[in-house]
Amino acid sequence: MGSDGYNSTIMSQTQTRSLVTLLFLLSAFVVLVLAMRPGQQVQSASRSQEVNTVSAPAPGDNSAVPAGSKRRDDAEWRKLLTPEQYRITRQHGTERAFTGEYWDSDADGVYVCVACGTPLFDSSSKFQSACGWPAYSKPLNEANVGSTTDTSFFMVRTEVHCNACDAHLGHVFDDGPPPTGIRYCINSGSVKFIPREALPANNTETPPTK
Repeated sequence: MGSDGYNSTIMSQTQTRSLVTLLFLLSAFVVLVLAMRPGQQVQSASRSQEVNTVSAPAPGDNSAVPAGSKRRDDAEWRKLLTPEQYRITRQHGTERAFTGEYWDSDADGVYVCVACGTPLFDSSSKFQSACGWPAYSKPLNEANVGSTTDTSFFMVRTEVHCNACDAHLGHVFDDGPPPTGIRYCINSGSVKFIPREALPANNTETPPTK
């Protein structure tokens, strides 16, 4: 083979590799765009939202809170939450199994969103699942807990969040006890427990505490 033919072969192989690389990058871009399409509500910790002063119902009240009514901007969340609460609720973090404050608690009361005070789960729906995180069979009010498709870590799961402020809570699975057959696997760091006897009588929100 002459030098011209050899050079042509090398150039052809180089062009082929470049084309394959370009197609791979284009495919990855398309997958990323589809994963972030509207409807899956992918969260951004730096997203700025107008502060809305709509109050959450008192813990124990099963009223629905308007979706998105308690959103704040990132700077406010950093001031209101501890670093761990911020990591979990705003950055979709997960606490290590069997380390959270409430994973094995059987106290009687209501669990509210640690970020905005929206009532989320009643202790009557909490059960021991041996998964290492607090587990609930149903929300206090389904309208207060939203869900999106989570494709992180090469898995497809259903992420759940506070519908009022978008705080990440955990995930929901279909391996719970009857009658619902559902298991809400929730980070302790995303909720705050209010004992039954301490539930406020008036319709005021429970503010976040560090």
